[in-house]
Amino acid sequence: METEKSSNSSSRKLKLSTISVMLCTLLSRLLGFVKIVIIGAIFGASGKADVLNAVFAIPNNLRKLMAEGALSSAFIPVLSSSIVKDKDHNVTKKIVNNIMAFQILVLVPLCIISIIYADFLVNKVLLNFSDPGLRILAVDLFRWFISYILLISISAVLMAVLNSYGYFTVPALTPILFSVAVIISILFLHKDLGVYSMAVGVLAGGVMQIFFQYPRYRKLGFDFKLSFDLKNENFRKIITNWLPVVATSSIFAINQQISMRFASELETGSSSAISYALVFWQLPFGIFSATITTVLFPKMSREAAAGSLKELISTFTTGIISLMALLVPSSLIMYFFGYDIISIGMQRGSFTVENTAMAGFVLQAYAFGLFGTGAFNFIQRYYYSIDSYRKPFMFALMCAAMDVGLSLWLKETPLRVAGLAWANTIAFTVGTCIMLADVKRSAPDLSILRMVRELLLILVALAGGMLPIVFFRFKWGDLWRGGATLGYFTLFMLTMAVFSVIVLGLYKVLGVDSIFQLRRRRR
Repeated sequence: METEKSSNSSSRKLKLSTISVMLCTLLSRLLGFVKIVIIGAIFGASGKADVLNAVFAIPNNLRKLMAEGALSSAFIPVLSSSIVKDKDHNVTKKIVNNIMAFQILVLVPLCIISIIYADFLVNKVLLNFSDPGLRILAVDLFRWFISYILLISISAVLMAVLNSYGYFTVPALTPILFSVAVIISILFLHKDLGVYSMAVGVLAGGVMQIFFQYPRYRKLGFDFKLSFDLKNENFRKIITNWLPVVATSSIFAINQQISMRFASELETGSSSAISYALVFWQLPFGIFSATITTVLFPKMSREAAAGSLKELISTFTTGIISLMALLVPSSLIMYFFGYDIISIGMQRGSFTVENTAMAGFVLQAYAFGLFGTGAFNFIQRYYYSIDSYRKPFMFALMCAAMDVGLSLWLKETPLRVAGLAWANTIAFTVGTCIMLADVKRSAPDLSILRMVRELLLILVALAGGMLPIVFFRFKWGDLWRGGATLGYFTLFMLTMAVFSVIVLGLYKVLGVDSIFQLRRRRR
């Protein structure tokens, strides 16, 4: 009885933590959207805005390798294991101090070198603006922004420690603080500092993320002492796990940076169009894809460790179908309402109808890559759960090469900057199909036919959902050119609500598996 009560209590706590994190993630995404809207309203899609978006993408991509991305993925399992085994927490504290020291050893020299050789790195390697004034601005902003990688990496260590001890709300709130810092800085300082106001906000937000988590981190008995004894077994295990994951993640980071370089060579506004389009693209991707992957990855890992291969494949199938049920409708909305979404969200102040047209065109191109990218990331976690690291790396390399090759061709066509988005969409979609075929080859129990059947049911449901979309397009046409108004926003939201009700209703009638309805999974 006591065991059952304990299990129920643990389950309730997990559910509450999940809801809390999801709400914080949603708020963080919305504030990130507000941040981009303010940047667009104040700086538009001018050359300076291009530089701002392109330069900030550099430390943002590095963050995925050294902060909450690859390093955290390798750090948290070892730390969690140590917490269970190490009763007095001395070993656990040493692991954390090792990671802190490792961050300092790697990132401080990286920041110093980046600041000294900023001109070469920015204008010869990472970006390629043709205007001399923009080239100088890019170098200056880079010298400010690059220090953010050190701050966010320290914050990520604190976040990993708190999560390992079961504290989720405080770490989940830290991205909100970052967005608030950037928003306030731009609103109150842009008249005096121009685009440098964002640099102040970024660095202030990085510092706030550390100090906000520190009291709870300190209460658990941890500090900022550094341990340079990097030969201990736990640290070596973290690095052993980290290297193959970071190799895979670095391919995507480099690939994204190459796309930004290509965009910087095109018409003014191209870099901003990609940045703004991705903000809206990442709303459904971040909420749906990240939630499914976060929930099912640990489960797949446990099933693989227990040798429960049938359960593993069943969970994997559930994840793929859930992604289809949520991301395919999102793709449809973004394709048919790409211009409307950008107009409602961005078209005010310095952000013109021409900027909307360019960003909307790019968003349409990214739209059909939602499921491909989400499924690609999820399948990667499947490979990690079965302790396979070489295949994700090879598939990532293949996708990146395909993306770059297609980008070189498509950016020279009339598609221009949208060609970069189409290249990404095509590469990930093809890569996902190849990975699914590989999983099927090693796991005969995987039913591709079931996935195809579920996809057909989803498409039938979406055919019904097209009714309000067709009516909106026929009745109001290019309403987006007039910019955001209350009436326009109301019509758009009403259309989205009718679309959602129809699609979800047909999902229920047709018996489509999704993250909300897993009846086949339970049986």
